[in-house]
Parts: sequence; C-alpha cells; structure tokens
Amino acid sequence: MSLTGAASGAVSGAVSGVLRQTGSFFAFALDVLRALPRRPFQGKELIQQSWFVASVTILPTTLVSIPFGAVIALQLGTLTRQLGAQSYTGAASVLAVIREASPIVTALLIAGAGGSAICADLGSRKIREEIDALEVLGISPIQRLVVPRVLAMMLVAVLLNGLVSVVGVCGGYFFNVIIQGGTPGAYVASFTALAQVPDLWAGEIKALIFGVIAAVVAAYKGLNAAGGPKGVGDAVNQSVVITFMLLFVVNFVATAVYFQVVPGKL
Repeated sequence: MSLTGAASGAVSGAVSGVLRQTGSFFAFALDVLRALPRRPFQGKELIQQSWFVASVTILPTTLVSIPFGAVIALQLGTLTRQLGAQSYTGAASVLAVIREASPIVTALLIAGAGGSAICADLGSRKIREEIDALEVLGISPIQRLVVPRVLAMMLVAVLLNGLVSVVGVCGGYFFNVIIQGGTPGAYVASFTALAQVPDLWAGEIKALIFGVIAAVVAAYKGLNAAGGPKGVGDAVNQSVVITFMLLFVVNFVATAVYFQVVPGKL
C-alpha cells in the first residue's frame, strides 16, 4: 500500500509540475505578445538578432530544401507516371513544397539553429545574473531582450520560407526533368493547375507562426535556466524538443483550418 501511495504521489506531483510549467509558459507567451507593439522599440537589437539568426540558418536551410524538393518531385513523378497523369507532376510538387514542405523545413532549421542559440544566450545571461540586474534597474527583460528576438525570428522565418519555396521548386524541377526524364514545358506549365495564391499565403503565415513559437519557447527556457552551464545545456535541449512537438501539432491544426476555409482549386 505504501508503494502504491508513493507511486500515486509521484504521478500526481509530475502532473501538477507539468501543469504549472504549461501555465507559466502561456503566461509568459501572453506577456511577450502584449509587449510586441509596446515602446521603446529596440531597433538596433532587432537588426543584430535578425542578422545573427539569418547567418546561422540560411546556408543549412538552403541545403536541406534541395533534397526536400527532390524527394517530393521523385515520389510524385513516379506516382503520376503510374497513374498516367505526368502533366500534373509540376502542379503537385509545387503545391506540396509551398504549402507543407517549406514551412516545416524553415521551422525545423529556425528552431534547431536560431532557437537553440537564443536559448543559450538568454540562459547564460540568466546564470550570470544579468537578467536579475535588469529587473533591479527597472528594465523589463521581455521588452529589452525577448521582443527583439521574437520579431527577428518572425522576420527571418518569413524570408527563409520564400527562399525554401524557390529552392525546393527548382530542385524538384531539376530532378524531375533530368533524372526522371520529365518534360520541362509541362512541368512549368502545370504550376497553376492545382496551386493558387492562398497556398503561398498559407505557407508564409505558417512560417510566421512557427517563428513566434520557436522564439517564445527558446526565450522561456533560457530565462528559466538554472544550475550553471549544465542547466543551460538542458534548457537548450528541452527548448528544441518542445518546439518540434509544438510545430507539428500547430502545423496539423493550421492545415486543417486552411482546408476548411479555403476551397481547393477545381
């Protein structure tokens, strides 16, 4: 009976801890969203953070988007050839890349490279007591440090999503035409057969939301890091894992809402 009681207490303690962390995170996210339009605006910090996030993510994002577009084109090219619908290969590839692949690739690289760097930076400031010093001086850490990083992640995510879309479509075109022997004219001409402008906007909005999630999670874990350098490392790992889980859940919800709001092109 004592073992059962101890196990039950451990489970209830873990559940209550998770609920407290979840509530604390959503309260932090709400504070960040309310602080976004608030003055003073940290323009210099925004530019520096945007350049930093772009510099650490642009090359790996470009390199990853090429095989993504290639795999999608190869899979769809094989499928459409089996169904006798080769003329729709380009349309299906563009639709898959713009609507789904580009935001996911952008989000994963943004969270893995940019988010981890933000978490490590804020976590190191936390253990050096710089955050406490700002609060003593009456300076809001959210306004001074978090908001510029969130805005930078949003901006870079939207721009990188456009880059990934272009590179992914070009990679799909190359592999479909060169490797599978597709017709260049048919591939290009079918771009608008299924895709439409709202698909592009959906991808950009997804990337914007993913950038916000990655930045807020990284900032939250960084500002709550404790235990020295090991605590910072644990916070970075946790921020990446939590961000990936949230991104896939939010991507599913956003896709479901999109299909309910925007009708498919006939």
